[in-house]
Amino acid sequence: MSLLSLKNCHLILGEHYHLNIEHLAIESQQHTVILGPNGSGKSALAAGIAGEGQWVSGEPELASDIAWVSVEQQQALIEAEKQKDCADILDIIAVATTVQEVLFDGLDIESVDQILLNRVKGMFSLEAMLAKPFRALSTGETRKLLLAKALIVEPELLILDDPWDGLDVKTSEQLNQLLTELSSSATILMVLNRVSEVPRFCQQVILMDAGSIGWQAEVSDNLDEQLQHIKQLQHIQQSALALPGKDDDCFAPHPLDENAPLVRLTNAKVSYGDNIVFSGLNWTVNPQQHFQVTGPNGSGKTCLLNLITGDHPQCYVNDIFVFGFQRGSGESIWEIKQYIGYLSNGFHLDYKVNCSLLHVVLSGYYNSVGLYQKPSTHQLKLAYEWLQVIGLEADKDKPFFELSFGDQRMALIARAMVKHPSLLILDEPCNGLDDINRLKVLALIELLAREGNTTLLYVNHHQEDVITSIQNHLDMTDFSDVA
Repeated sequence: MSLLSLKNCHLILGEHYHLNIEHLAIESQQHTVILGPNGSGKSALAAGIAGEGQWVSGEPELASDIAWVSVEQQQALIEAEKQKDCADILDIIAVATTVQEVLFDGLDIESVDQILLNRVKGMFSLEAMLAKPFRALSTGETRKLLLAKALIVEPELLILDDPWDGLDVKTSEQLNQLLTELSSSATILMVLNRVSEVPRFCQQVILMDAGSIGWQAEVSDNLDEQLQHIKQLQHIQQSALALPGKDDDCFAPHPLDENAPLVRLTNAKVSYGDNIVFSGLNWTVNPQQHFQVTGPNGSGKTCLLNLITGDHPQCYVNDIFVFGFQRGSGESIWEIKQYIGYLSNGFHLDYKVNCSLLHVVLSGYYNSVGLYQKPSTHQLKLAYEWLQVIGLEADKDKPFFELSFGDQRMALIARAMVKHPSLLILDEPCNGLDDINRLKVLALIELLAREGNTTLLYVNHHQEDVITSIQNHLDMTDFSDVA
């Protein structure tokens, strides 16, 4: 008997997304990977198997003992905790949920395998985080917490949506090893954007296409052959990339002194009480001096970037020089942001204005979330050209929230690039992207680094996402205690 079975099933997820699954069966310990381009329905299928949405027809037989990790879960948990900030309106004293409470919520601690628990704690560096408020975690740390919770419950069916996204190399290797070991006792279902991340224990591959299963195959000793076949199915013939031009009326200005550094930090430090994130950082970024910033989770990569943008409160207690301004000398945050294009996981999760895709790109001219000014005819033309570059011009009028996560990420990258900023900050821009879109984004970044007038600060964890034209490297491990 199958662990789960779907026959002629129709799923409605949210208000707009529909899946039609003619046939899918997963046997016990038949480890399955779901692949497909952004918007094809792979995450929706995993959510439906996990019990989300409504199966309105067909014969769905779902597993009952399930643990599920996804971006949607992460967003829901963050939103639930944010609602506590409104508690003072009801004259209630809000008590922040700790990491330990989230980890063990709904579990009998005595029944948890202590060897597995200690291994997971060590792998994700959880011990030092347990007493922290959940809201104090970074995006990567939140992801680790949800993965840890799913692993320690030892479910019959473990559903993981892009489990390695946002994890540093060391943690990714440890997670892969643990999943390989658990594959002998549990059934693992993965949603992956990168064909290169398909684990060797995979026994079935599913390729989603436009809300249905386009192709599936069992895998024995022919995994490499099957993956090559998938790459061929996913291949898109790309024309030569060219960057759309600048808008003369609204684009990032040149720095006040073109010979001065764009960014200079002197003995920079970020700490929370006795917890030092990083210290002793002396760093200068000159025009056209692109940097790749690396380091494990918790080493302060995002903190560093937020010091530059002015989004971290400790930027005013550090010696920071940006675009001709000494931070804390009376400059406004908008005087800094006019020079910067920015994308991060946190910015994506906080983009809550459901305007059209075209308006999302246009908002990059005004550094706004949503569009509140009337764009010029030329700006409309350029924004449409950016949508052509990322292959989403047909969806220009589509509401942002109706896009898949990967297509949303593509749109926000175009938004960050549209004004040709003096400094483009991309914090793990390829998270959530399938192979084709990832390669397109990497090609765009490479083109900007090689031919544009923009200086790049680029954070990534994946060796395969290295940009060859970015020659400078800042390793945050050198300035933190995180190994």
